[in-house]
Amino acid sequence: MSTLPWTRRPLCGFDLETTGLNTAEDRIVTGSVVRWGGGLPTEARTWRSDLGGAEISADATRIHGITTEQARAEGDPAVVVVSQIVTALSEYAAHAYPIVVMNAPFDLTMLERECARYGVRSLWDATPVVLDPAILDRYLDRYRKGKRTLVDLCHHYNVKLEGGAHNSEVDAKAACGVTWKIGQRYPRIGREDIGELHEMQARWARELHEDRRAWQLERFGEADETPWDWPFIPAPSGVGA
Repeated sequence: MSTLPWTRRPLCGFDLETTGLNTAEDRIVTGSVVRWGGGLPTEARTWRSDLGGAEISADATRIHGITTEQARAEGDPAVVVVSQIVTALSEYAAHAYPIVVMNAPFDLTMLERECARYGVRSLWDATPVVLDPAILDRYLDRYRKGKRTLVDLCHHYNVKLEGGAHNSEVDAKAACGVTWKIGQRYPRIGREDIGELHEMQARWARELHEDRRAWQLERFGEADETPWDWPFIPAPSGVGA
């Protein structure tokens, strides 16, 4: 494995646009995988799914601009899209490129549920390393006020959003840019072994999640009990088998 710090090697960006926000029931609409940085030209692949019979919610269409009719007419079979996304990510993981995913538990859980739905091998067979700018930013600068969407992080770290947010290719590239800027701003993180950094984020993510639950309990008297983990949420026993 290269001895260069991860900030000087290529990153693999990944982002999805979906039919909705329910990782168990909703489907992939578009997915993008990009190779970014490391002194190499940026390469991007984007897929559009025919939804496999599902429908895009009106709220989701307002966000990414794709209708059910467009997806069904222009998309490739969902099983093919899911398989090709996993193959592309697995190939980059095999080259020890970290997979950069903003809010990893959503996109990676969505992908995992789609794999189970169509009998596609899991991305986790390739044992990827994940970098999540949402976790890195929130842990390393946890007392900064304000929103922390990808758009907000791009403004904060001076990363250009080419063409606007809620396009999977644009968002995948932007997530890489923000993550790289975080590695530059916090040199200790930029020098960290990516395997160790993956494990550090897992601990930080759980700590941040528990902090949020404690705040909810104090503020509202109850906390969100939805199953949660990082970088993805394992399916309940017997689900997706």
